[in-house]
Amino acid sequence: MNKKNVIIIGAAGRDFHNFNTYYRDNDLYNVVAFTAAQIPDIDNRKYPSELAGKLYPHGIPIYPQDKLAELIKELNVDECVFAYSDVKYDAVMEISAIVNATGADFTLLGPKSTSLQSSKPVISVCAVRTGSGKSQTSRKIIEVLMENNLKVVAVRHPMPYGDLVAQRVQRFATVEDLKKHKCTIEEMEEYEPHVERGNIIYAGVDYEDILAAAEEDPDGCDVILWDGGNNDFSFYEADLTVTVVDPHRPGHELSYYPGEVSLRLADLAIINKVDSASAESISIVEKNIKKVNPNAKIIKAESKISVDNPEIIKGKRVLVVEDGPTLTHGEMKIGAGTVAAERFGAGELVDPRPYTVGKLKDTFSDYPNIGILLPAMGYGKQQLQDLEETINNTDCDSVIIGTPIDLTRIIKINKPSTRVHYELDEITSPNLNEILEDFIKEHNLKK
Repeated sequence: MNKKNVIIIGAAGRDFHNFNTYYRDNDLYNVVAFTAAQIPDIDNRKYPSELAGKLYPHGIPIYPQDKLAELIKELNVDECVFAYSDVKYDAVMEISAIVNATGADFTLLGPKSTSLQSSKPVISVCAVRTGSGKSQTSRKIIEVLMENNLKVVAVRHPMPYGDLVAQRVQRFATVEDLKKHKCTIEEMEEYEPHVERGNIIYAGVDYEDILAAAEEDPDGCDVILWDGGNNDFSFYEADLTVTVVDPHRPGHELSYYPGEVSLRLADLAIINKVDSASAESISIVEKNIKKVNPNAKIIKAESKISVDNPEIIKGKRVLVVEDGPTLTHGEMKIGAGTVAAERFGAGELVDPRPYTVGKLKDTFSDYPNIGILLPAMGYGKQQLQDLEETINNTDCDSVIIGTPIDLTRIIKINKPSTRVHYELDEITSPNLNEILEDFIKEHNLKK
């Protein structure tokens, strides 16, 4: 039987996981290429032989996604596997049309083919869109479990944008580990809030090896928490599946892949940001949850905002810096920094676009609907330099940092700045304490 030639269409995350779990040692397939999208500078490299296994002694090349049609023809491809997330349905089907028009099959792998089983109880926290509030939900769940004297190890959805062999298994226990592993801003934004609280978090490329390391973590492990990224579904089979929904983007929970998959899998759906969304939008989201997953429990929650120095906001001309992916492929028009500017009485939001330099100019060109907010793009050294220069160029009184990390730790800002913090606060019952109390009893975790 001839092997099927396969291209995996990805963005340095789910694509590598699908390969590792389904294709790596599968004699029925020959993965001839990966393609890369969404994230800058992750194409034109190789998935290395050290990770690809015995069937791929020379590794697997990674090409830009815009070469997909010609690659299918040149490499005699039989099947293309779509493997990245936070994508509108019409965009997914546009790629499907390109694939089918060249004669190849278009495939979406599900949890049965790609999920790994843990020896520990697993809670997965996913979201229907980037920027819904998944990370603050993960932090709240960990805090509740730790209050019950349980050792929780978090595992984060992959962001391997550097040396893939070096990033096979990464463990983060301190802020210094972020530097050791040469993390981008996007990675720091996910890992730093955990390690600041004393939590252990793993990430990397090979999630079977990562799971084994997490289960045997030297500090102990009672529960694995899957801290999902974008709106992907969990890489691990979950005993409790939590999905966060964003009423600032009503309807997106039913129109993005694989966000709707995450919603349909949820045991618990959390409608976040109800303190800053309209009643109509909250109602739309709640109806949609009940439509596709009537058995899911629903919690409504506020995203509680606080700032370090409110005095540098009131009455001032402020530049608002928000989480990068939330504004770009997440398509958000409002973030924690924007809410803080409004609540603490900023005089004016300053438009950064006249002051942008380098790759940030390209970001605004690629995502023209960002508006007057500045995305904290930092996938590489050049983007960090461009971010620093843009902030320092901007004619404003002060800077509101709405990212999950302290930007002043990694770039120099030449004007007063204040950091925004946001935490999950449930306002309906059942709350997370009640849900997790049942989880602890069910898995005999009480100490």
